[in-house]
Amino acid sequence: MVSEHAETESGPAADSTAQVLVASNRGPVSYTLDEDGTLDAKRGGGGLVSGLSAVDDKLWVCAALGDGDREAVRRGVGEPGVRMLDIDAEVHADAYNGIANSVLWFVHHLLYQTPVEPVFDAEFRRQWASYETYNRAFAEALAEEAGPGAAVLVQDYHLALVPGMLRELRPDLRIGHFSHTPWAPVDYFRLLPDDIAEQLLRGILGADRAAFLTRRWADAFIGCCTEILGGTGRTRIGVHGLGADADFLRRRAHEADVDERMAALREQVGEGRRTIVRVDRTELSKNIVRGLHAYRALLETRPEWRERVVHIAFAYPSRQDLAVYRDYTAAVQTLATEINGEFGTESWTPVVLHVKDDFARSLAAYRLADVALVNPIRDGMNLVAKEVPVVSDHGCALVLSREAGAHEELGEDAIVVNPYDVTGTAEALHEALTMSGDERSGRTKRLAEAATALPPQRWFLDQLEALRQG
Repeated sequence: MVSEHAETESGPAADSTAQVLVASNRGPVSYTLDEDGTLDAKRGGGGLVSGLSAVDDKLWVCAALGDGDREAVRRGVGEPGVRMLDIDAEVHADAYNGIANSVLWFVHHLLYQTPVEPVFDAEFRRQWASYETYNRAFAEALAEEAGPGAAVLVQDYHLALVPGMLRELRPDLRIGHFSHTPWAPVDYFRLLPDDIAEQLLRGILGADRAAFLTRRWADAFIGCCTEILGGTGRTRIGVHGLGADADFLRRRAHEADVDERMAALREQVGEGRRTIVRVDRTELSKNIVRGLHAYRALLETRPEWRERVVHIAFAYPSRQDLAVYRDYTAAVQTLATEINGEFGTESWTPVVLHVKDDFARSLAAYRLADVALVNPIRDGMNLVAKEVPVVSDHGCALVLSREAGAHEELGEDAIVVNPYDVTGTAEALHEALTMSGDERSGRTKRLAEAATALPPQRWFLDQLEALRQG
């Protein structure tokens, strides 16, 4: 239900009482503006939404991301416990697309083609100023809204400067920062201009506690701080490996719309065939193109699998406002078409590719999967690797990149691959397809147990407790 409220413009003293605050670029609700001028609200999900549901006296500060969101702010429309910031659209575009997604994401995922990029020129500096402005807007809103001594949990690379800025405005607060991405090793992090690298580190070190998804990413951050700043100062470092929400997934995976999608997928696959499943956004780090090359290599080198296996590939478009992502999405579609043209028969389509986001269909594919292919170049965690074993109907072999954060917890029972090694990945797919049913079932059970060790609500509450204890 949408309610009416006015944006708070006052300072923290008299009427700011929130004791738990979360800050993130994307909030728990978004708005679309219909042709007749009405606003429709859509609730989001995920670990933060689930975690905050267990907390009273909370506030979520987020950015208005589209025209509907901005119109909602202007009309004073919102939900209790959410403050949406109407930051200038051009400033947001510079900060979000220009810096967060085109620089920081590329650094932490090691995506640059270094002979030609990055180029940190005057345009970069102009966009960096917008990134500072964007972070300052969040810091000022949090400072206004937080009650005395409140706990503030700042999320991700979009808001890396917020902890330091907020510390200057409200030294009484308990401030945490959580990185949902990997953290770059120091030599790669130092691609950034020296002053920018230092500013980013000092921004996060404004927090009482900086937390990461794996020990590897935490150690990389510590390494950068040690090399560039001489240490992490008084900031404590923590690790919280976000797990799958088993209860939700198992319940949702057996609802009627999922059963309908399963029937449709079974028809596309054909009777008696094995399935290799991947579910990803068409994000550069997900390595979908090399995954398709590996599947092609499997069909070339192991012809016995022709007409006996289907690769169900869900590649949902992401960041299509950036040309490099549009090109990548097109490359995925082109390669899938080529494989089908080269190997397909009248009764067998080797690659079943879907590019329209459909959560029910994703769950249906999880349940059908004989093999799950998760081969990112680099990934903070990768929840798909954790979700598939949880809902698999008959057991699923997991082919997992050693560069996924999930490898830290799941590597022992996965078939681990070097994400750049197409030949090795093809052999891993063959190994997974030929795994005995008993071994696959045993591995799936252990993978599911590891994958659900820290479900979303506990993941959030553990961070909150650790921040308050400090």
